[in-house]
Amino acid sequence: MEFNSLTGSIPAGIFNISTLGRLGLQNNKLSGLIPASISNASKLTFLYLDTNRFSGPIPSSLGNLRLLRWLDLSANHFTTEPSSRELSFINYLTNCKYLEILSFNDNPLHGILPISVGNLSTSMERFYAYDCGIKGSIPDAFGNLSNLVVLSLFVNHLSGPVPATVKQLQKLQVLNFYDNRLSGSIPDSFCELKSLYGLYLGKNQLRGSIPSCISNVSSLRKISFDGNFLNSSIPASLWNLSDLFYLGLSSNSLNGSLPQEIENLKMITILDLSGNHLSGNIPSSIGALQSLANLSLAQNKLEGPIPDSLGHMLRLELLDLSNNNLSGSIPKSLETLLQLDYINLSFNHFRGEIPSSGPFKNFTYESFMFNDDLCGDERFHVPPCNSRQIHRSSRKKLFHMLGIISGIAATIIAGTTVVILLLRCRRKDAVSRNVDLLPVVVPRRISYYELVQATIAYDESNLIGKGSFGSVYKGILADGTVVAVKVFTFLTEVTSRSFDAECQVLRNLRHRNLTKVIGSCSNLEFKALVLAYMPNGSLEKWLYSHNLCLDLLQRTSIMTDVASALEYLHFGYTTPVVHCDLKPSNILLDENMVAHVSDFGIAKILDEENSAMHTQTLATLGYMAPEYGVEGQVSIRIDAYSFGILLMETFSRMKPSDEMFKDDLSLKSWIEESLPNATIQIIDANLLRQQDEHFNEKLQCVSMIFKLALSCCTECPQDRTNMKDVVAVLKKIRRHLATFSDNSRSN
Repeated sequence: MEFNSLTGSIPAGIFNISTLGRLGLQNNKLSGLIPASISNASKLTFLYLDTNRFSGPIPSSLGNLRLLRWLDLSANHFTTEPSSRELSFINYLTNCKYLEILSFNDNPLHGILPISVGNLSTSMERFYAYDCGIKGSIPDAFGNLSNLVVLSLFVNHLSGPVPATVKQLQKLQVLNFYDNRLSGSIPDSFCELKSLYGLYLGKNQLRGSIPSCISNVSSLRKISFDGNFLNSSIPASLWNLSDLFYLGLSSNSLNGSLPQEIENLKMITILDLSGNHLSGNIPSSIGALQSLANLSLAQNKLEGPIPDSLGHMLRLELLDLSNNNLSGSIPKSLETLLQLDYINLSFNHFRGEIPSSGPFKNFTYESFMFNDDLCGDERFHVPPCNSRQIHRSSRKKLFHMLGIISGIAATIIAGTTVVILLLRCRRKDAVSRNVDLLPVVVPRRISYYELVQATIAYDESNLIGKGSFGSVYKGILADGTVVAVKVFTFLTEVTSRSFDAECQVLRNLRHRNLTKVIGSCSNLEFKALVLAYMPNGSLEKWLYSHNLCLDLLQRTSIMTDVASALEYLHFGYTTPVVHCDLKPSNILLDENMVAHVSDFGIAKILDEENSAMHTQTLATLGYMAPEYGVEGQVSIRIDAYSFGILLMETFSRMKPSDEMFKDDLSLKSWIEESLPNATIQIIDANLLRQQDEHFNEKLQCVSMIFKLALSCCTECPQDRTNMKDVVAVLKKIRRHLATFSDNSRSN
């Protein structure tokens, strides 16, 4: 019953169902208290009440749900018992000996974690209690939860030291204490957590040094120690974490210089060392950080020139070196950084000409303010470079320019392949002949860091679904846009081809019934598409959910939308596009229940000279045309076949893979044998009943739909109905059904 905008309170009687094992009421507008009768549902194993408006204390009766494995109470208005300063409900949840996941984050609890937290289930894997206003110290008893994988307590008011007992959590992968009031030092006990992936201690009041033993945790990928009072040098051992993605040490009092060993951070994507007391030169070895997207060394005491080697970091999107004592000229090598969107070199001692090519075409004077003697284009609010200035600058640079020319040339040659990979999804191919279908908007490049923020580091709570090529997460971009982030995991040649295919198709096609692509993020280790978010999920969810139902007119409208998308793909684009994997899970519904065809991972764009091609990449069993499954033959007719199967499934609510279909019986043959005399027996029982008004007319419409579906699924490809004709028939049927609906409302 999730995502239904349900209001009011939970009826107490709902918990009298003795066999109730799973209850999902999340993402509604339910309010009031949780009924005490919830204890009657003794067989509940999964209870999702998150993202509602429930209030009052979290009831002790939850402790009677002894079989509970997953409890999600997050994003409500729960408060602490007036008579207790502690989160007393935790005392009762210790009775739930099978509890694996507990979430009560985003509630105004403002209480203290009790010592009894250590008596929770030994099966506990995930503990989410962030943004709850929790006070007091972190109990040492957390060390008893030996199976914890995620411990998330960020954005609270926790104080005192980090408990040394965390070393007992040997399975811990994510520890997030970000934005609290923790004090003391960073304990060496973290060095014993051999499975730790993310360590977030930023925005606290921690002092002292970073433990040098941190390099022992080779599993670490993300470290956040920013916004504390750390006041030593960065330990040399830290630079040995060669697989680190993110290192945030900003806004501390760290001192010392940056060593040449910084080049060991081969996988680093975001490096933020701003707001410290670092001194010395920027080492030239920093140019070896080929994966780096964001580099901030601002507000330090760095001096000397910008290394020319920064021009080797072809993935760099943000560079902030402001508020230092840097000097010399701005290297021309930075003009090769095609991905650079932001640069800040202000408040330094730079001289000479500001580069004007490459990314510098888009920068403004704010990036270069308060330097000693810069010249260049008037848009930078600096004087023009006269010949004397250029001569003086050139003479200083002459000797080392000869040395870097060959280096830049080698960089361009070696980096060409990488640049091509990064820009593959930005190509402009042939423009659709149907330019009036939707305005062409060039999708933007979105940084890896922005996607991490948008999805809260790909938190499981934002996981929408998983497919053969990766996972899809809900996210919110910096401008407030809600998106679906399709992450391509296991980056083999196959998944890379899938990403390329989807990029190529979605970036060049524009139709109201195709998934809208907002942007992409691509490097050698990470690929993601950012798509418009579809709040109503997939057609598959609506067909097979027990608490969702589509009526006859809705299903017809959805199928008309899908057919319109295929008509455009087959006939409305410069060259025909074949989707190749049409099925209910690839049909997404927006807030108005308009259907959008998605997942073009194995789509094929046919050559202008050929109306068919062959492939070894096959689609989902049950929806494949015979010639596609046997020979790998691709043409627009295989989409027609898949659409026919999809049409049958939508109105019968029977999957082609259903266990009843075996031997010689298939969904197609079952429909075929039942027409025209037994249509009522194959139609989804939720759609039509004999007592319904206009029953005969509606039944005739469904019979026509099944006949249309069969005409799309003939064995001979040349005999299949094309999508232009399919759209015409479905629109006619939809008009008839809309008339019946209008008459019913008027009566």
